[in-house]
Amino acid sequence: MPEHRQGIDAGKRIKGTKRHIATDTLGLLLAVVITAASVQDTNGGKTVVDQLAATHPAVTKAWVDSGYKTGFLAHAGEHGIDAEVVTKEPGQKGFKVLPRRWVVERTFGWFMLHRRLVRDYETRPGHAESMIHWTMIDNMSRRFTRESTQTWRIDTGESVIPPVL
Repeated sequence: MPEHRQGIDAGKRIKGTKRHIATDTLGLLLAVVITAASVQDTNGGKTVVDQLAATHPAVTKAWVDSGYKTGFLAHAGEHGIDAEVVTKEPGQKGFKVLPRRWVVERTFGWFMLHRRLVRDYETRPGHAESMIHWTMIDNMSRRFTRESTQTWRIDTGESVIPPVL
């Protein structure tokens, strides 16, 4: 993203962009919004809720992390979505899998399996969103075909190395 569109997230000490997503309970993408890193989670989440309510009106429940404050919860409620904050255990240090939140964390992990999403390469938010959609299409295609890794050749069962005579 160009320098004038980037922000700095003081909490995580990163410069660049943030990805705000909503997934279903399987971790499949429902909505995505790309913002500057300086945009607070609450404000980015409001945009995701607007997109989610417009494209998936049947969604009535959401689980979010503690970065989403009261303003977000009220905004979600206006759209008929009951947002519940999933908090860490008191005194917890480091990463620990939390109920319901792990689904989104796993989806972010799937993003990291694709080279273009490992770093902030895209200069436009629309391009970054497109790459995320491509990633999810690839992920779902692999699920349908039950293919776990990329294969670029057809396995005929024959040995590639000729036998020694």
